Amino acid sequence: MRGVRVTTAARLHLGFLDFNGDLGRRFGSIGLAIDAFKTCVQLREAASFEALGEERERGARLALRIAESLGLDTAKKLIISSAIPPHAGLGSGTQLALAIASAFRRFAKLPLDARSDARLLDRGARSGVGAALFERGGLVVDAGRGPNTQIPPMVARVNFPPDWRVLLILDPRIEGAHGEAERRAFAGLPHFPAELASEICRRTLMQILPGAAEGDFRAFSNGVSRVQEILGDYFACVQGGGRFTSAAVSRVVARLASHGASGIGQSSWGPTGFAFAPDPDTAEILASRAGAECEIKICKARDQGAEIREEEDVSIQ
Repeated sequence: MRGVRVTTAARLHLGFLDFNGDLGRRFGSIGLAIDAFKTCVQLREAASFEALGEERERGARLALRIAESLGLDTAKKLIISSAIPPHAGLGSGTQLALAIASAFRRFAKLPLDARSDARLLDRGARSGVGAALFERGGLVVDAGRGPNTQIPPMVARVNFPPDWRVLLILDPRIEGAHGEAERRAFAGLPHFPAELASEICRRTLMQILPGAAEGDFRAFSNGVSRVQEILGDYFACVQGGGRFTSAAVSRVVARLASHGASGIGQSSWGPTGFAFAPDPDTAEILASRAGAECEIKICKARDQGAEIREEEDVSIQ
């Protein structure tokens, strides 16, 4: 029996570029694919539609919607054997949606089109990095939304230095804003000064991207830290008064900073925090000094997009 398997990775959202929008575009994002968590979906022939595994209710809604949008047969079995933790700031919703859409496309021998699928499934309203990272991985920047934008276009991509590591600071006890709560939070944000948007864009173009491209860890991490400081202060009014959604994550990152960690911030609405390390040994040392208040996970960047393959043997692995 024929099947299709799609595996895609989590991502960090390292920051928005411009909430001011006085140049005609708003948002813009920096994203990094990481190998810490993955979503794996399998689509196989069946007598009628059925969804099994993790996130099966969410997956079923996405599957039926994409099949209807593309005019495809829904008589399939959808198996979600692993899923990126939801509402943790790791891009779970977009990656699940694009994995399911790509599985239906490959099964039907249709061309892959992550950007169109993101639009059909209401992903990428503010950020285009989810679709870009699904397609290619790496470190990417999108240009935000203009008056005619459907999905924010990717305007830069670089491979990430293979020796660098990411420390994830995880607090599974709480969730980041999503759905209606996220919409209310965005609506409640104050005016964003143009000079701060200018600094973020300068840091992105002159530190973060070239730092990664040339393996200059100090430039990269300093750029990320400053962008996160600006955005953390801006979002504080809608996430409890601080730069981090989770008070526990905030305490852990402060401890890591006291031990020399850099490139510190929060991914999207959190609660997941992060810090960067220039090599595996430094990452292990920092992790050993983080304390037991949060889960610490060391991971690498992922410089390739989703894996999509057809299978004759469709057993779950």
